Amino acid sequence: MDPVTIIAAAIAVGAAAGVSDTTRQSVTDAYTALKGLLARRYRDVDLTQVETAPDSPAERESLAGLLHARGAAEDDELLAAARDLVAAVRADAAVDGIVGVDLAAVEAAALRISHVTATGTGVRVRGGRFSGDIDIQNIDARPGDSTHPD
Repeated sequence: MDPVTIIAAAIAVGAAAGVSDTTRQSVTDAYTALKGLLARRYRDVDLTQVETAPDSPAERESLAGLLHARGAAEDDELLAAARDLVAAVRADAAVDGIVGVDLAAVEAAALRISHVTATGTGVRVRGGRFSGDIDIQNIDARPGDSTHPD
């Protein structure tokens, strides 16, 4: 992945992680650092569209194109800050445990999930739209080792 795509993806990941009570301070700090560096070095780069729609590939590609045009592909410090943010988000997710089923922006007539074993979160659905039934059964989510004897 080229540097500006990594940077644009990191902004989207940071925006998706959000700044809330459940976001670890390391994620918030890394996101703030990346945005601050972007604001200082690339003042005309607007992050609003990616922050508003972090799951939009078109918005990420648009930001990457703008960053590329501004020479950000050669900015090693900016790339390092983006990688730091991605690492912080990954570490945050690892602290919360393994998610058995993690769905985002799903639109379906129905959803059926069963027999999920995970440490941390068993099932997570963000931004889902369902017009029919949702059937979730036999979810085993607990801290620690999730291996079970057969």
